[in-house]
Amino acid sequence: MRLGVLDIGSNTGHLLVVDAHGGAAPLPASSHKQPLRLAEHLDDDGGVSPAGVDALVEFTAQAVRVAEERGCAETLAFATSAVRDAVNSDTVLKTVQERTGVRLEVLSGEDEARLTFLAVRRWFGWSAGRLAVFDIGGGSLEIAGGSDEAPDAAWSLPLGAARLARTHFAVVPDAEALHALRRDLRAEIAQNAGTLLRAGRPDRAAATSKTFRSLARICGAAPAAEGPLVRRVLSLEALRDRVDELTRTGLDDLAKLPGVSPSRAHQIVPGALVAEACMDVFDLTELEICPWALREGVILQRLDQMPHIGVG
Repeated sequence: MRLGVLDIGSNTGHLLVVDAHGGAAPLPASSHKQPLRLAEHLDDDGGVSPAGVDALVEFTAQAVRVAEERGCAETLAFATSAVRDAVNSDTVLKTVQERTGVRLEVLSGEDEARLTFLAVRRWFGWSAGRLAVFDIGGGSLEIAGGSDEAPDAAWSLPLGAARLARTHFAVVPDAEALHALRRDLRAEIAQNAGTLLRAGRPDRAAATSKTFRSLARICGAAPAAEGPLVRRVLSLEALRDRVDELTRTGLDDLAKLPGVSPSRAHQIVPGALVAEACMDVFDLTELEICPWALREGVILQRLDQMPHIGVG
């Protein structure tokens, strides 16, 4: 069957259309996305601004039309941290439903981490052993770990790249401010690290999201044009070699780096600092980049609930 997944993230609205059936990998058929930057469309009170709501409504209406044109039998629509954490979240959701007919499900941070973990587990399989998964989004960082398809530990932290760009990089931070941010990131990530490590060190550590993919590309990983089956890693050594340089690089030059889109250039430095902190706290020398993430996890969970689906 053909499914649509409408993902309203903190950075981007993304409709992914896939052909899917039980026992097979979801096959992408179409993709429609648009920068929304909801994590940065917040007013002084912490609510999504009217401009942000209008952009969200417009994209959602477009996504509905695209899903219908592509023949989706069902569209799974959800929102993550930017909507979840907004003080006017209920109003935003009501407005979207009234103006588009779409009811967005707001995922909790734990559910984001759990579903992303499911996708990564399915991608790497049981041979990955005990698995740790890290996902830097626009508004939050998700961490999960375990030996099964459901993680033993899964949690979310307000350490997304767009959020940090807004709160810590509105002006270029000096060396002292960067040092303080690095210290604070490690302290916050380490607070719950024991819940993942208590059962033992991971046999494999993986990362998902545009931020991690961009950092891996900056550090020498293969370009997206070589396909999803090419092994890509982000090594701590390579990241360390680039972080200080990145903090001294202007936005125009950051946007010219391989794997970096101009709309996300301002998020690269905070994202790099979060990635470095994760690897330090969990004593990881590298993270393997997984092409599947939250959207695939949502699809896989839905297929698991529909065991009767056959080929076609």
